[in-house]
Amino acid sequence: MPEAALAPDAGELAGWLRAAPEAAYGAVRQAAQAGQVAAQLALAQMFMEGKGVARDPQAGLMWYSVAASNGSATAMNMAGRCHELGEGTAADPSLAAAWYRRAADAGLDWGMYNLANLLATGRGVGKDVARALALYTQAAQLGHAKSMNLLARHLEEGLETPRDPQAALAWYRRSAESGDFRGQANYASILLQQGQVRQAAGLLRQALAHGSPSFLARIVPELAASPHPQIRELVARLTT
Repeated sequence: MPEAALAPDAGELAGWLRAAPEAAYGAVRQAAQAGQVAAQLALAQMFMEGKGVARDPQAGLMWYSVAASNGSATAMNMAGRCHELGEGTAADPSLAAAWYRRAADAGLDWGMYNLANLLATGRGVGKDVARALALYTQAAQLGHAKSMNLLARHLEEGLETPRDPQAALAWYRRSAESGDFRGQANYASILLQQGQVRQAAGLLRQALAHGSPSFLARIVPELAASPHPQIRELVARLTT
C-alpha cells in the first residue's frame, strides 16, 4: 500500500482527535511522518497540549517547524508563538517576529495580527505603529476579529490615522459580531454612551463569559461602578 493511502485527510484527523486522541496518536504520527501537513500540525498541537501523548513542547515546536517548511502558514504562525512565549525553546521575540512575518507574507491573518502586536510595542523589532496599523487593517479586511477591534481603536483615538468615530464604530461592531470579547466590550461602551443599555448588556454578558483573566480583572471593577443599574446587576450576577 503506498504511503499516501495511509494518510488521513484533515477531516478524519479532526474527528479522531475529538473522539479519542490517545487512540489517534499512532495514526497521526504515521501520517505526519508520511508528509501530510495537516497531520504534522495536529501532532504538533498534541505535543503542545499533552493531548493523546505526554506534553512535549520541544517536539511540538519541531513538528510546527516541519509543517512550516512544507509551506503551512499556520505552522509558521505557531512557531512564532512558541518563540514569543518560550514554548519548547527560549523566548526570543526577534525570532517570533521572523516567523510571524513569514506567516503574514503567506497571507495568514493571525500572522499579520501577531506581527502587528510586536511592531506596535517594539518587541523583537523596531517599533513601527504605522506598519502595525497597516497589518491590523489587512487582517481585519480578511475577517480577523481581534484585528477589527484594534483597527477600530486606532480610528477612534486617531493613532497613525485621522480620527474617524463612525468608521471606528463600524469596526467595533464587526469585531463584536465576530465574537471578540474586547470588541464586544468596546462596542458596548459606545452603545452605553448612546443610551442603548439593553443591547450593551447583551454584549457585555458575552464578553464577561469569554474574556481572559487579565481582561476580566480590568473590566469587572469598571462595570461594577457603572451608572446603569442594569449593568451593575449583570456584573453582580456573573461574579457572585
